[in-house]
Amino acid sequence: MRSWISRTLTLILIATAATPALALDKVTFGTDWKAEAEHGGFYQAVAAGIYEKYGLEVTIRQGGPQVNHSQLLAAGRLDFNMAPNSFLPLNFTKENVPMVAVAALFQKDPQVLIAHPGVGNDSLAALKGKPIMIGSDARISTWLFLKSKFGYTDDQIRPYTFNVAPFLADKNAVQQGYVSSEPLTIEKAGHIKPVVMLLADQGYLSYGAMIQTSAKLVAEKPDLVQRFVDASIEGWYSYLYGDPAPGNGLIKKDNPEQDDELISYAVGKIKEYGIVDSGDTLQTGIGTMTDARWKDFFDMMVKEGLYPAGMDYKKAYTLQFINKRVGMQLKK
Repeated sequence: MRSWISRTLTLILIATAATPALALDKVTFGTDWKAEAEHGGFYQAVAAGIYEKYGLEVTIRQGGPQVNHSQLLAAGRLDFNMAPNSFLPLNFTKENVPMVAVAALFQKDPQVLIAHPGVGNDSLAALKGKPIMIGSDARISTWLFLKSKFGYTDDQIRPYTFNVAPFLADKNAVQQGYVSSEPLTIEKAGHIKPVVMLLADQGYLSYGAMIQTSAKLVAEKPDLVQRFVDASIEGWYSYLYGDPAPGNGLIKKDNPEQDDELISYAVGKIKEYGIVDSGDTLQTGIGTMTDARWKDFFDMMVKEGLYPAGMDYKKAYTLQFINKRVGMQLKK
C-alpha cells in the first residue's frame, strides 16, 4: 500500500515539475530621466521582486535629454510612462490624444527656485521682477504658476544650462532645480547653503511622477493596469520605509553617475518635504489623486490661457486604480 502511494506521489511531483509556471505579463515603463532616487520606488519594485509578485515582468527604460517617452507611449512602443507634471496629461487631452494618468507617485512636484543666502531673495514673492534662470520646459509649466500667483513677467527669464557655475558666480543669481539634487551640488561646489523654495509648498498644485498609459489599455486590460499601479505603489512604500538597497543597486547599475551620497541626499529630501507621502496619501495611500485638485490646477492654467475653459480635463486622468490604501501596511 505504501509503495503504491509512494509511486503515485512521485508521479504527481514529476507532473507538477514538468508543468511550466504561469508566464509573467511583460510590461515596458519609461521614466522621465536617467535612473535616480526620484525613480526609487519603481526600481525597488523590479529589484525586490514586487512586480513579479503581481505577475509582471517589467522593463524600465531610462529617459534623458534625447528621449521623448510621451511620444513613444502615444505610438504604442511603451505600455506606461512617467509624466513629471500635470501638464503632460492635460496636453494630451487638449490634442485629443487618448492617454490617461492613472496614479501620482509624487504628491508634490520637486521643482524649486534656488537663491543665495543673505541677499533678500528668500521668498517667491521677493523674486518678482528679478532675473531667474529657467529651462525651456519650465517656461510652459512652473513659470505659468509663478506668473499667475506672484506676478512674474517673461522679461525676468534668463537661460538655464543645467550648470550651477553661473549661479555660483553671481550672488544675486536665482535658478530652477529639484529639491532632491541641485541644492547638494551647490553646497558641495560653492560651500554655501542655498535658499531653497519648493513651489509645491506655495500653492503649485501639479502632481509629479505620474503613471500614464493609453485609454485603450485601461479599457481592454484594467487588471494589468491595476497590478502595475499596485506594485509600483508597494515599491515606493518598500523604498521609503523598508530597505532601499535593492532599488539603489539597480539605479546605480543603470546610471553609474548616481553615487551613495547623492541617492541618500535625494531620499532624505523626498521624505523631509513629503514629496511622495503627504497630504491625501496619509488617508488613501501613496499614488492618490483627487478630482478637486485636478480642477483647481486646470482652472489656474485656464486663466493663463493654456487651456480652453470648455476642455473636458477629466479625460486626462482616472481615479479607477488608486485611493485604495494599497501598501500602507508596509509603512513603519
